[in-house]
Amino acid sequence: MFDFFQKTIADSVQLEGVGLHNGIKVKLILKPLEANSGIVFKRADVDSSKNLIEADYKNVISPILCTKIKNSEGISVSTIEHLLAAFYGEGIDNVLVEVDAPELPIMDGSAFDFVEAIRSVGSEKQDEKRKFIKVLKKFEMKDGPKHISIEPALNDLIIDFEVVYKNPLIRTRRKEFKLSSGDLTSIYNSRTFCLYEDIDQIKSQGLAKGGSLDNAIVVQGYKILNESGLRHRDEFVDHKILDCLGDLMLLRHRLFGHIKTSQGGHQLTNTLLREFFANKSNWEFDSSEKNQKEGKYSSPIAVNG
Repeated sequence: MFDFFQKTIADSVQLEGVGLHNGIKVKLILKPLEANSGIVFKRADVDSSKNLIEADYKNVISPILCTKIKNSEGISVSTIEHLLAAFYGEGIDNVLVEVDAPELPIMDGSAFDFVEAIRSVGSEKQDEKRKFIKVLKKFEMKDGPKHISIEPALNDLIIDFEVVYKNPLIRTRRKEFKLSSGDLTSIYNSRTFCLYEDIDQIKSQGLAKGGSLDNAIVVQGYKILNESGLRHRDEFVDHKILDCLGDLMLLRHRLFGHIKTSQGGHQLTNTLLREFFANKSNWEFDSSEKNQKEGKYSSPIAVNG
């Protein structure tokens, strides 16, 4: 799980689907990239002089109901979090994501199809070593009843997530996930979800045009409207962990730290990253090798390559 060397995918692979929010049919092609490139999105439907968008948390805009990034030319791509979570979990560092629409396909609402696509072509180890970000001290922040914190964790990424809903079926659920456990099956397979009574409001904002029971769990009172029900009992909170994992991929380097959050989401996670990493006394690079000098490293938000 904590390979010291960077990886890319061994070959190109293509997926097709519909955007959750814009309802547009989209083709997605994942292509290998050289070491130190990071994850780069390419809008194939936009002029080639301005169609590259780096997967960096500083490029995140309007992280409401999904993660959306934009480059300096104003070109954006959204709903990237499930694919990024697949890259994080599968240990992939460098990929070109070519997409012919402004939103990635939602597939079945989870990361399952992305993971299967990555595994179908395999990964390729590269000559460059990874850089690991080590959290040095605790940092926390609140937004009303919502809160999130990050603190040191020895050679591991831990996400402790709590969801709190008035809905009698979801209620309050909490789970701690450790990347070192190596088992991401339930995380990968957990679908996005919403309350039935929120659908009209979401659609009034011009969102969820591609949403259906084929790509989202819909909860009405004590009932799940999807015929097959939940895939597992922790699917609600596991999906939130999936989202968080994808948002952490925007650091461009792997994280050794313990994140705890209640009622969190894309916006709270992004705010945490911006505020925490603005202070260089909060973190350092850990090469996992002795006698490695700090002077060889750059900021985690710097463009690689």
